[in-house]
Formats: sequence, structure tokens, C-alpha cells
Amino acid sequence: MSDALGKAGLRHALTAATARFGFSATPRLDAELLLAHALGIERSALLLDLDRPVPPGFAALVARRERQEPVAYITGTRGFWTLDLAVGPGALVPRADSETLVATAVAHFANTPPATLLDLGTGPGTLLLALLDEWRDTRGLGVDRSAEALGWARINGAAFAGRAAFVQGDWATATAGSFDCIVSNPPYIATGDDLPAEVAAHEPAAALYAGAEGLDDYRRLAPELRRLLAPGGAVLLEIGWTQAQAVGDLLRDQGFAVTEHRDLGGRPRVLLGVLLAT
Repeated sequence: MSDALGKAGLRHALTAATARFGFSATPRLDAELLLAHALGIERSALLLDLDRPVPPGFAALVARRERQEPVAYITGTRGFWTLDLAVGPGALVPRADSETLVATAVAHFANTPPATLLDLGTGPGTLLLALLDEWRDTRGLGVDRSAEALGWARINGAAFAGRAAFVQGDWATATAGSFDCIVSNPPYIATGDDLPAEVAAHEPAAALYAGAEGLDDYRRLAPELRRLLAPGGAVLLEIGWTQAQAVGDLLRDQGFAVTEHRDLGGRPRVLLGVLLAT
């Protein structure tokens, strides 16, 4: 195959795959990520050099994506904050919206990073490990009730040996002690809400749905936070963008002062709570 033909073939393969991903909000990006994965290179390297033959495994990856399997499950990784996290079936795929919580925590603890960190519902270790990568002297504990999710978390946490630990448990019931920073991205989708097929059909329902209002897990979490939070510490919760008032009220009822933080789209995304002086 000549260089010119190889280049044309690669471009055609990307265009054809993009056309098959009409259900996706990012069809061209999906195609590029899958092609880079098939070639065993970074996407940036692919875009800089299209003079390559189409790899034989690309067609199978395209077929999986056409069935609306998440790209992260197909490639086995998802970029989040400063990390590339291993993900797959049984783990919630990290999302850019959750980076709002990381940015808020880093800003809040800018002067004195926390010594201890707790991530309730850690999934593949998303929030815990992103923050440990920022706070190099912090030790963290991730809790999740899913053994599958914790399997991915332990893979990702291997690079943080001695600073990241994981335990299986149902929210805070498996946890004792006190922590300077507590973070959580609990399920917050109402059971009657529609989700894209690639989410509803593939990602774990237990990490998505939380009762008729999407508030069931916040109601379980809120009463536990005071006993787990060290003096001067802070709690950060990711929320659905319509839930700021309801979840804020749950925290205020437990004695927290609450501030709201918005994502890049301008929507309420994170609540930061600190205990009021008594």
C-alpha cells in the first residue's frame, strides 16, 4: 500500500466510523479514540500522522461501539483530571463533570492539604486518586459496595501504594475514624429518568439510580458525615444539577454551612459543606 493510499484509507475509515456513531454526542472523537486504540498509540499521535494502514482490529471495535458500548469499556481506559484510569464493566465511567469536585476541593484546601481523605462510593477510584495525585502527602480510603468497581479501583490505586486503601462496604457503615476531607459522587438519577442506551444498558444501575427523586443515597449519607469529619474538615458532594436545594437542605439539617459550585456549563454540580461552630 502506497503512502497516499494508506493515508486515504485511514481518513476514509474515520469518516465511515463517525457516520455509524450518530447516537453519540462525540462521534468523530469516538472514532479517533478507537482507531488510536487499535493502532496502540495516543490519539494525539494519530492526528499528527495519518500515513498508516487501517489496522485489522478496528472494524470489530467499531461494531462494539455501534452497539452503544461505552468507548471507555472498549479501550479499557478513561482520562480524568491528570490520570488515565482503567475502567470496564461494573464500574461507573468517570465523567468530566466530576472534575468540578476535584477543582473545588483543591481550591478549598489550597493553603493546607488534608492529611486524610475519604471517598464514599469510590467506583474505580476516580475522585480519591485524582485528589491524591494533587495532594502528595495525603492518605486516602475509598469505600464501595461493589466488588467489581473495587477491582478496578485497586488496579488504578497500585500507583499510590501506601497512600490509597480500599474497602468494600455500604456507604459509611464500614467506616470509622475521622477524615479531613470527605468526597462522594453518589447515585443521583431518579428511577423514572431516561438515560442514553450506552449508559443504561452498560453501566451499573446501582451506581446511577437512587429512588424516585434521585435523593435516596444523599439521605443515607447526610446523617453519617458529621461523625466522620475531622474538626476543620470539609465535605464535597457531587449532585445532579437540579438537586442543589434538596441536598443542601439535608446537609444544613446536620449542621453544615453549604456553598454551591458550578460546572463549566454553569450548572450546580458540587456542594461543599463545613460544620458550623457550636
